[in-house]
This record gives sequence, structure tokens and C-alpha cells, in this order.
Amino acid sequence: MSLRERVGLPVLHRLDPERAHAVALSALRAGLAPQPGPVTSPRLASRLAGLDLPNPVGLAAGFDKGAEAPHRLDRAGFGFLELGGVTPRAQPGNPAPRLWRLPADRAIINRFGFNNPGAQAVAERLARHAGPRRVPWGLNIGANRDSPDRAHDYAEVLRVLGPHVDFATVNVSSPNTAGLRQLQGADELGDLLAGVREANAGLSAPVPIFLKIAPDLDAAQISAIARVALDAGIAGVVATNTTTDRTGLKDPRANETGGLSGAPLFAPSTRVLARLSVETGGTLPLIGVGGVGSAADALAKIRAGASAVQLYSALIWGGLSLAARIAQELDGLLAAEGFATLAEAVGTDRDRWLRD
Repeated sequence: MSLRERVGLPVLHRLDPERAHAVALSALRAGLAPQPGPVTSPRLASRLAGLDLPNPVGLAAGFDKGAEAPHRLDRAGFGFLELGGVTPRAQPGNPAPRLWRLPADRAIINRFGFNNPGAQAVAERLARHAGPRRVPWGLNIGANRDSPDRAHDYAEVLRVLGPHVDFATVNVSSPNTAGLRQLQGADELGDLLAGVREANAGLSAPVPIFLKIAPDLDAAQISAIARVALDAGIAGVVATNTTTDRTGLKDPRANETGGLSGAPLFAPSTRVLARLSVETGGTLPLIGVGGVGSAADALAKIRAGASAVQLYSALIWGGLSLAARIAQELDGLLAAEGFATLAEAVGTDRDRWLRD
């Protein structure tokens, strides 16, 4: 952790969490955050759904919802970025307070509800940052909470923003928009992905499409989602979003309504990841997210079946420089385990997660 982070993080933790997030983004835009550039090595570099990644450690959606600082995050050590989530029309999200730190559990709870400036505003911001990128930029896409046709919303966001990003993630798993997780049902999901696929085909340069799923799924639901994902021909699956489960938490704020992320999500999300890897026969690229806070966590996700990982909540405790540190240490861990490439490690320990 940099000296600036050691001084700044305690200050941010004394602020309201949402205010602290806004201050952190402002500091990032001003160039005050660590910018080591992408961390890479022959062992870390990989190809994911046609995307060349300098390393497999990505930024999860939610940190930069409105694409305010992708040009700075591009230099922060990540191997790829996921911006958003974004809906067709701007919406304020749920009333505040809607973000809580749980220090005793190294976790956070949010019930933002897809607050964002809307697809057109994000497109204008991304257009200002057109040009060469150090890492791929992706976008998490969603639906307006009052939309009469949510499937249409996903396709519409892709039509507007597809020309400005390198990949897109269909988010049907946020617990903070009423009814959204019902779109994970096989029939609903198949129809939704068909519309997204049609919109993608209409772009001058179609992008890889990922699907983000919830951790609160049983084996039958995971199996059904795997079949739909394979039939739809999507590029991969992001496993997982936040959870509504509160088992084993210690912090007095644990009962706040919303999605839980951070350390307690690591095991359940990794079990879903491993099950999905089995159900897809290892043929579909998976991105593991949920509780990643160290290189050991990242390697565990990879060995459970992930070709890449993402983090967000851990940045609250470890600072933005955590991404570069995890990538650097992951290189050493892979070498120590005898893996010459990242791909060699993918899925090598997934069966253990299915037994737990």
C-alpha cells in the first residue's frame, strides 16, 4: 500500500461510505491514485473471449458506474475494467442511506438500485476517452426499474454503448431491483439473450457478451443457466453478483437490506463458479468475482474454474494499489505451483469446491 493510501484510507473511512466513494473517484480523476500501469508477465498474460488481458485481475462493476475515470483506472494495474451498471435512462436509484461498511466481516452491503446517468451520458463520456487503451474496457448493462420491457432495455443499452466498449455484461442478478433476478429463469433468460445477441449483431464491431449471475442459486438453477448460456452462444459468465444471505456475519449492520459483497461471499460464490465450470464442461470462459482480496483468493478462483477474476469491495480495505499487488503476487504463486501459464491452472481444483 502506498503512503498516500495509508494516510488517505483512514480519512475516507471516517466519512459516510457513499460520500467516501465519491471523494475517491474525484481523487482518481485528479490523478492522485496509484498508476503503475498494467502489471503483466508471460505467465499472467492471457486471452479471454478474444480479449487480450495483460493479467487476469479485473475491476468489477459498481466502482465506476458512470464511466467517470476509466482513463485513470486503465493505468491502475488491472488487467481489464468493467464499468457501470448502466440503464437506458438515467435513474437516481434507491434512497440513501444505501451503502454500509461491515469492518468486522471485511464486507459491504449496498442497495444502490442501478443509480447511473443513463446510456447516452455514459456514451458521451466514453467518446471523450476514445483512443488506444492499455486494457479492455467493458460495461455492465441493466434495465430501468420502471421499464415495461426489461429485455428491450438490455438490447438498447448495448446499441448505444456497444461501439464504445470492448465487452458487455448482462446483469440479471442484482438483488436491488425488484424482480430482476426472475430474469435468470431459463425461458426469460433465453429470450433476453436472444434480443441482446440481435443488438450485438447490428453493431459495426460486435463485442463479447458475458452474463452475470447470482450466488444464491441451487444446483438445478445453475445447470439450467449453463444450458441457456451455451445455447445462446455467449462469450462467458461472471460468477457471481452480491448475495442476500447473512449467515455467520458479526457486524451489527449485517441486517441491512441489500446485496452483500466482500470476504463472506468468497466461499459461496466460488462454489457456484466450480459448479458452473462442471456444468459447462470447462468450455465456457468464467470470471470469478466475490470476496477476492489477495493473490491466494485469486488463485483459488482460477483453480475452481475461472479464467479471470474481479474485485471491488477489497479496494475499500486495501486501496486501489491492491490490484497491482494481487497481480504481482499471483505471478509468484502460479510459478510456485509449477504453472507455466495461467491457463494451465484453470479448473485444477474445482472438485474440492463441489465436495465442501
